[in-house]
Amino acid sequence: MTPTKSSKKKTIQNIIFIIFLGLLLFSPLGTFIKVQINRLIVFSPKTIQVQDQKMLSSYQWQLLDANGKQVSLKNYRGKVIFINFWATWCPPCIAEMPSLQKLYNDYQDKIVFLFVTSDSFKKSNAFLKKEELDLPIYQAITKPPLEMESSTIPATYVIDKQGNIIVAKIGTANWNSDSFRDKLDYYLKK
Repeated sequence: MTPTKSSKKKTIQNIIFIIFLGLLLFSPLGTFIKVQINRLIVFSPKTIQVQDQKMLSSYQWQLLDANGKQVSLKNYRGKVIFINFWATWCPPCIAEMPSLQKLYNDYQDKIVFLFVTSDSFKKSNAFLKKEELDLPIYQAITKPPLEMESSTIPATYVIDKQGNIIVAKIGTANWNSDSFRDKLDYYLKK
């Protein structure tokens, strides 16, 4: 049986489709496309309604900063804390980094920022340098409080001065939006 023109055409289309999927899933080009798509669909994060907010159960979380210094979450009790779990290989994480940098630039003296990665510091620092980012990165030494455990990244939590989790956002967000900045300003005055 000889293949027909239409079956040859379908075979070629299938091969092209498989190559396209391979590029999308396993190449830097695919990562770039995923990052750009995430940036297009990003929204400002919402705060949790007061009646639905959870109190942080423990401040007994140990972290290591990029200089090898061990820090504890309990050192920041009574302050507004911004915690972002991320990785260099995560397109949604990469997509939100520019908005995080802008927020950090303006609030670094008012809020505690903890950018927690499971990547090595060498890999994370190389990524930050390449992307021209200047964010304080940490690795977790112990497990985070139960309310902040997530199997998905990016995962971002904002804790108010009283220890309430006021933002719990899984996925990409525009952290530099006017509405989110207004919320931060409100909780800083509170």
